Amino acid sequence: MESSARSFFYSIFIFIAHFGGATISDVLINEQIRDREVRVIGVNGEQLGIMSPRDAMHLAEEAEVDLVRIAPQAKPPVCKLVDYGKFRYEQSRKEKEARRKQHTIELKEIRLSPNIDTNDLNTKASNARKFLAKGDKVKVTLRFRGREMAHVNDYRHILDDFAVNLADIANVEKAPKMEGRSMTMFLAKKS
Repeated sequence: MESSARSFFYSIFIFIAHFGGATISDVLINEQIRDREVRVIGVNGEQLGIMSPRDAMHLAEEAEVDLVRIAPQAKPPVCKLVDYGKFRYEQSRKEKEARRKQHTIELKEIRLSPNIDTNDLNTKASNARKFLAKGDKVKVTLRFRGREMAHVNDYRHILDDFAVNLADIANVEKAPKMEGRSMTMFLAKKS
């Protein structure tokens, strides 16, 4: 019982997601459609014209399918003759496929210190190169402690060298800027 309720609400969610945030009351089927006139699309995707919902229901009954209002915001609303169960299944498959192919851009952080050695800087740059190759953005942070705060401008070259090291794959999205006790710079992959 719980599984069928979950699948019902999941199918409603897919419908809402697919139709651009339409509310549940906008997704109407068969006799629920009360518009004065609707544009009807046939089973094979052909335009059947503008007609009353009653005439469209007769066409749906003859074809032994359902009448589904798929575009309520259109003038007049668009209805399609489809098997509702099959239509709902196909929409959920499309939604799953779209979610699987979706890549979210993450922000990765690389932390540096003012007295970093050249080899350590190269290692951090190669890690940043891997992140950028995946399509993520990189936040490079140069942290200052104690007396290092007195010589902040002397260490700016570390971030500049880091950006030059990655110039072939990355653009500087935000130039180095002081924020509290650290200087930050943002890098993004070249398009």
